Amino acid sequence: MVLHIKAQDPQFSQFYATPMYLNPAFVGNTGQGRVTAIHRNQWPAIPKAFISYAVTYDHNLIDFNSGVGLMVIHDKAGTGGLKFTSVGGMYSYQIRLNRKLILRPGLRASYVWRALDADALTFGDELSRGEGFTTSETGISQRTSYLDVAAGMVLYSSKFWLGAAFDHLNQPNQSLIQSGKANLPIKYSVHGGFNFPVKKTTKGAATSTITIVANYKAQQKWDQFDIGMYFTQEPLIFGLWYRGIPGLKEYDVGYANNDAIIAMAGAKMQSIRVAYSYDLTISRLLTNTAGSHEISLTWEYETEHNRRKKRRQRFLVPCAKF
Repeated sequence: MVLHIKAQDPQFSQFYATPMYLNPAFVGNTGQGRVTAIHRNQWPAIPKAFISYAVTYDHNLIDFNSGVGLMVIHDKAGTGGLKFTSVGGMYSYQIRLNRKLILRPGLRASYVWRALDADALTFGDELSRGEGFTTSETGISQRTSYLDVAAGMVLYSSKFWLGAAFDHLNQPNQSLIQSGKANLPIKYSVHGGFNFPVKKTTKGAATSTITIVANYKAQQKWDQFDIGMYFTQEPLIFGLWYRGIPGLKEYDVGYANNDAIIAMAGAKMQSIRVAYSYDLTISRLLTNTAGSHEISLTWEYETEHNRRKKRRQRFLVPCAKF
C-alpha cells in the first residue's frame, strides 16, 4: 500500500525561454508581440517518463504601461498517462520608481485539467488474482479540474533584474480520489541576473554580453537552485549552468544534492530565436536517464511606433532572451 507520494510542477531548464511561466511579471517584456514554444523530453531512457510543452503569447500595451498574455502548458508523466493541461491569462503593469529603477508586478489566473488513464494502471489485487481479472479498487476519478492563481514582481534597471513569484496561491485541491483532498502547496521562486557588456558599437550598443543568472525555487520541503551564465555574440548565444544545492542540503549522509549540468546553444535570425539545451544528469540517476532535451522557439515583432517609444522609455527587463 502506498501511504505517501511526492511530486513537483513541470519545469524547464530554459526558464527564460518561458518567462511568463517563471513569473507573470515578465508578461509584455517585449517590443510589441511575442510567441514562444518549448518542448522538454526529460529522462528519455525511462519509458514514458516526462514530456512537457508550453506555448505562450504576450503583448506589450506600451501606451498603457501594461502587458497581457496567454499561456498553455501540457505535461504527461508515467505509464499511467497522468496528464496536466493548464490555460492561463496574465497581466502586468509597469511602475517607474525613478529614472533608473522600474517595478513590474504581474498576475496569472489559470484553469487546470488533470487526467489519469486508470485502465493503464496495474493494481495489487490484479496481480494477486491473476491475469484476466480487473481491479476491485473504487473511488478513482479519471479527471479533475480547478482554478490556479499566481502572482509575481520584478525590480529592474538597464543592467540587472531581481524577481519573485508565487504559484498556487489559492492552494487548489488536485486530488484524483473521489471525495479526496490533496491541496497543491504554494511554490515560490526568487530569480535575478546581471548583464556585463563585453563589446560595444561606436554608438554604445552592446554586440557581445555576458549575463549571470540564478533561480531558486521551493515547494514545501522540495527546493532547487540553478546558477549559470549566457554568452551572447550576435547572432549566437551559448549558455552553461548548474542545478543543485551541494553542501547545504543532502538527501543522505555522503549523498550531495547534485542534479545536472545544462548546456545550451542558440541563434537569432531576424525576429526568430531558436535554442537547444541538454541536461547532463550528475546525480545517482546518471546511468539510467539519458539526460533531458529541450528545444525552444521564439518569435517577436514590433512596429516602428513601439520601437521608437521603447527606446525612449527603456522599459524592457534586461533578462536573457533564452
